[in-house]
Amino acid sequence: MALPNHDDLTAGDVLGAYLRSQATAFLRALRLHDAGTAGGADPADAGEAAYGLRGAARRIAGSLSTFRAVTEPGWADPLRTELVWLSSTLADEHAYAARLSRLMDALQRLSASPEVPSPRSGPGSGALTVGSARAGALLERQLTLARTRAHSATLQALGSARFHAVADAVAVLASEVPLDPVAARGPAAEVLEPLAELTGARLSGAVSALPAAQGTPYAAHEDGAWHEVRRLLRVHRYAREALGGDVARLAAAGEALDRHRDASEAAAASATAARTPRIAPATAYALGVLHADQRHAVEAARVSFHHLWQPAATAAAAPLPPALGGPVRVTAEAARRP
Repeated sequence: MALPNHDDLTAGDVLGAYLRSQATAFLRALRLHDAGTAGGADPADAGEAAYGLRGAARRIAGSLSTFRAVTEPGWADPLRTELVWLSSTLADEHAYAARLSRLMDALQRLSASPEVPSPRSGPGSGALTVGSARAGALLERQLTLARTRAHSATLQALGSARFHAVADAVAVLASEVPLDPVAARGPAAEVLEPLAELTGARLSGAVSALPAAQGTPYAAHEDGAWHEVRRLLRVHRYAREALGGDVARLAAAGEALDRHRDASEAAAASATAARTPRIAPATAYALGVLHADQRHAVEAARVSFHHLWQPAATAAAAPLPPALGGPVRVTAEAARRP
C-alpha cells in the first residue's frame, strides 16, 4: 500500500502530524471527562470521553511502537508503557458492564426460544426459564462487583500522580514530538512504509497460525491466539491510519474480532458462575445453555473474520453464518473505534 500524497513529506512531518492530532484528541477527551464527572453532569458524557481517551491513548502507544525508530526511544518507550496501562485501566469498567448486558440479553432471548433443549423432558424454554432468573441474579452480582472494583481502580488511576504525569507528557506531545533527528528527515515513504509493513507481516503470520475456523470443536485455550491477532490487527490499523491509508477492511475485520472477544469473555463469565458452590440444578442448566450460546457466537465470529480476511479462500469453503452474511458495511464510528 503506497503512501497517499506524501512524496514531498519527511517521516517526521507525517508521524509528527499524526501524533499531535492524537495528543490533541486525548486532551480534548480528558477535558470532557473531567466535565462529565463533575456534579450534576451526564454520566454518558464521561463514558464517551473515556472511550475517546482510550482510543487516543492506544493510537499514540501503537504509533510509538510501530515507528519507534523515528522517535527518541528514551522518551517514547516510557510513555508507550504508561499509555498501555491507562487504556487497559479505562477499558475494564466498560468491559464488565458490556459483558453483563450481553449475558442478560442472551438469557432473555434463550428463555423465549422454543428450540432450547430440555435437560430431561418437557419444553426446553420452560426448563430454562426456571433457572434463568437465578442465573441472571448470580451473574449480575458477580459482574457488578467486578465493575465496581474496576470503577474504583479507574477513579484511583485518574487521580494519581502517575496519570497526571502521562497527561503532562501528552500535552507536550501535542505541541512538540521528540523525534530522532536523522530518521525523521528521511522521506516518509522510504522510512515509515517499511515499518508499517512489519506490523502487517506480524499480523499475517499470526493469522496463518490460527486454527481452522470450521470443522473443529470450540476450544477455550485457542482464544488467546485470537486475542493476539486482534491486538496485532489494531496496531496494524493504527499504522495504516497514521499513513493516511484506507482502513475500512481492517476495521471490519477488527469488528469481527471484537465480537469474538466479547463472546469468549461472556462464555468464560458464565462458566465461572456455573462453578459457584451449591447452586440449584436449574440455575446450573441455565448457565450451561448460556455458555453454549456464547461458544456458538465465538465460532460464528471466527468464521466471519476468515471470510473478511481471506474472502477468496473461504468463499468456497463455507457460507457466512446467517446472522453475519451480507456485504460488509463499515461506519465512521467503527473506523475510529479504539
